[in-house]
Amino acid sequence: MYGGVRKVFGVENFVISWKWPNAMNQGAAQSRIVPDHVPRELVREFSIYNSPGLTPTPFGNPQAALYYLREYPPIFYSPSNAYDGSGSWVVVRAEDQRRIMGDPETFSSRRGQFDETIGEHFILLPLEADPPHHTHLRMLLNPLLSPKRVDAMEADTRQRAVDLIDGFRARGSCDVMNDFAFPFAVGVFLQFLGMSQERRDEFVSWTVDLFHRGMEERTIAVQRVIQMIQDRIELRRKEPTDDFVTFLLNARIEGRPLSNNELLGIGVLLFNGGLDTVATAIGLDLYHLAREQDDQAWLRAHPDALKPAVEELLRAYSTITPVRRATKDNVFNGVLIKKGDAISCPSMVANRDPAEFPDPDRVELMRENNRHAAFAYGPHRCIGSHLARRELTIGLEEFLNRIPSFRIKEGTTPITHGGYVFGVDELVLAWD
Repeated sequence: MYGGVRKVFGVENFVISWKWPNAMNQGAAQSRIVPDHVPRELVREFSIYNSPGLTPTPFGNPQAALYYLREYPPIFYSPSNAYDGSGSWVVVRAEDQRRIMGDPETFSSRRGQFDETIGEHFILLPLEADPPHHTHLRMLLNPLLSPKRVDAMEADTRQRAVDLIDGFRARGSCDVMNDFAFPFAVGVFLQFLGMSQERRDEFVSWTVDLFHRGMEERTIAVQRVIQMIQDRIELRRKEPTDDFVTFLLNARIEGRPLSNNELLGIGVLLFNGGLDTVATAIGLDLYHLAREQDDQAWLRAHPDALKPAVEELLRAYSTITPVRRATKDNVFNGVLIKKGDAISCPSMVANRDPAEFPDPDRVELMRENNRHAAFAYGPHRCIGSHLARRELTIGLEEFLNRIPSFRIKEGTTPITHGGYVFGVDELVLAWD
């Protein structure tokens, strides 16, 4: 049912009210403001944060919970999908997401969410930069995250996984996120940054606050991250060495050094992108293997299949939703998108697109032609994908090698969540 017309910021909008479908077990009517240029027949209620199955859910599978979006229009408007509760277009099909993310001239990565949310005035780099600035930054940073550089980190990364697992192996159980996934991902970040492992537990707590707490905790956490990176910059200005920050201080783009805001933007992105996404991927993968004992047994019997299996788990349990903002009025698939509109491209929906993947809800560890979107598409494809893949492969390999057949611990309840990064809140495993 539709309500009246309202003006917001000088733009005419209409207010839409609806009820959730009964199948989603939601009864309360909702009201949201919808821009006037959005056809009413393309409005659907959806939120990557709190749609059914995406709030913290016992024994949940948030990626599979979005199956109903296949029945929605290929592009629709959600009045409450953005981080701040405002609206965005949502693109369902993998092919269309590739078109959006492959066209930075029309769909900018400069979303403005981060600085507006926390009151800081720098942007995450190179994620929120557009060409040509983005191109210069990628050319600068690519060698630091190349396969060759990742190879050089492998021995220490593997030892870190072994040490963590050996710390709980004899107990016969572990809290996956707190005992393994977060400490492992944070440890690799510290290794990459050239920092002592003594601050690992402190960084783990910041990561949890930043991605899984309320706005007050998130703001405090990100301010601590910014201050940590600023302190590191100041230290390396005085005491340069062979580490990541010193490299950035000595770097030049377009004939000039990086500004302080650029240094901060790169550092904060590295912290954000390298910790929670890897940790939650590990949690989701181990959750799958604990539920699907046949898959776990098959991987133990076929260790050489771990790399393609990691790709399939990335597809089936991808975690991120890239967001773009229209730079100009344009018509996409017959739909008018106005300048300034936000466009969400949930990777977990594209990765279960039946037009792209046969039997998409089935996990096939040796799936062929697996062109998944876990690391996004186009010029902003994840710069850390080589390192993330290696971390996931090493983490799962050492877990399977050192822990006998594991299961969800009796009497415990796994909790999953949606959000900008899908993941696991709680997962306790046990073994004999």
